[in-house]
Amino acid sequence: MGRYDGRVAIITGAARGIGAGTAKRFIEEGASVAIFDINEEQAAETAAGLGGTAIGVGVNVTDSASVEAGVARVLAELGGLHVLINNAGITRDNLLFKLTEDDWDAVMGVHLKGAFLMSKAAQKTFVDQKYGKILNLSSISANGNRGQANYSAAKAGVQGFTRTLALELGPFGVNVNAIAPGFIATEMTDDTARRLKMDVDEFRKLNAEANPVKRVGFPEDIAAAAAFLCSDEASYITGQTLYVDGGAKI
Repeated sequence: MGRYDGRVAIITGAARGIGAGTAKRFIEEGASVAIFDINEEQAAETAAGLGGTAIGVGVNVTDSASVEAGVARVLAELGGLHVLINNAGITRDNLLFKLTEDDWDAVMGVHLKGAFLMSKAAQKTFVDQKYGKILNLSSISANGNRGQANYSAAKAGVQGFTRTLALELGPFGVNVNAIAPGFIATEMTDDTARRLKMDVDEFRKLNAEANPVKRVGFPEDIAAAAAFLCSDEASYITGQTLYVDGGAKI
């Protein structure tokens, strides 16, 4: 028996990285999982490789019609919805004087508008059934990070959004929490290394040295925290942001 037997989870931005790792963990614990990603082909490929019951759905989280259609498909094909993990994210890093309006709007759109639209769509089902779990992905960058004014502001906003939804939805049996990862070894952080013209292994080593446990994180680390926070074992936890960062915030 798994913690998520009979449960259905949507994970956005789950074709790769943290999202894919989290989807794998939820499948292992018995859930049926919908992989939402703007790249439908990659979403379907990831879903097919997970085993268990998983579908890949092409969704643009910044578009309300796309979101509504995606959620409707999950309800029809998987028979319900119990967990929403707002993981979709992008970076458009630059120092303030180089940061464009498009850079700002794109990051705010995916991280904040995306979490808003997905949560609004899912809460209809959650409130009706008096049960639901929403988990938002923030970041240690919410505390500020050079060259990430847009990303840091968005991730700080995610934490305020989380606390507000916890207040609004708690009376209807819905828990809302957030995870703030530190450095996680993914394709996205590898791309950052290349953009900085650094060797990927060296980039990871430098980030490992910046926290007390002296290693980088992996998608599995975030997946483990997500599997707990979205479970019934965490039913008395809501409105919280858990930093999973190797102690970097200490």
